[in-house]
Amino acid sequence: MDFLYDVKTSFVREMKPLISGWVWLAFGLVQPLLYIGLFVPLLGNVGIEGTSPLQWFIPGMMVMLTLFGTAMVGWSLTEELLSGVLERFLATPMSRPALLMGRALKEMFPLFFQAVVMIIIALPFGLVLHPLQMLYGLALLGLFGVGVAALSYALAIAAKNNTSLFYMVSQSVALPLMLLGGVLLPLEAGPGWLYIASRFNPLTYVIEAERALFTGEFFSMTVLNGTLVVLAVLVVGLGIGAAAIRRASI
Repeated sequence: MDFLYDVKTSFVREMKPLISGWVWLAFGLVQPLLYIGLFVPLLGNVGIEGTSPLQWFIPGMMVMLTLFGTAMVGWSLTEELLSGVLERFLATPMSRPALLMGRALKEMFPLFFQAVVMIIIALPFGLVLHPLQMLYGLALLGLFGVGVAALSYALAIAAKNNTSLFYMVSQSVALPLMLLGGVLLPLEAGPGWLYIASRFNPLTYVIEAERALFTGEFFSMTVLNGTLVVLAVLVVGLGIGAAAIRRASI
């Protein structure tokens, strides 16, 4: 119970500045509009045969927003390391893994908001709703984001005061994963070696699962593979993040 209370304390503390500000809300509305307005007219017939290109495009964008949104959250932790705020938290009896968990859970709210806004905006343009499957897809993205956020915090702790190192490593990992996952273009249309390389990219299976869910699939190997990858990222991320914050010195 103490652990859950500490998670709640950390979560509430991180949420207060988020819900009191309007900048993230405005940006959360504008960004989906930009993606749909600037990319959708270029899609043509790209995507899954027999369905709207939006069923292919929207889930890919949601995964991309989740990846980049959570991969960079450690940046805020580096600022707290530099200012000494994190040191004061580590000096309290609060559980260190709970501190990490509360911060990671907070990151899901703006991403969930963006995803819902993107779906709503896409409806008049031909996106077909599959409510149960889409809700499951959003839940998968939430778990995936928590795992990636925990890894980002672990990287921030390892980098300590070197913010340039944090930025370089996080971008060097996130960008190839995104491009090799086929977010913007179908990899099947590319050279064979690129498609083979994508099979070793865990993000590929998450994207494929999201796209399958958005076309109405549920009980399929594609969804199962994506679910297993998400659970693996969650377990590994929380494990590494918890170990990193336990070793963090005050």
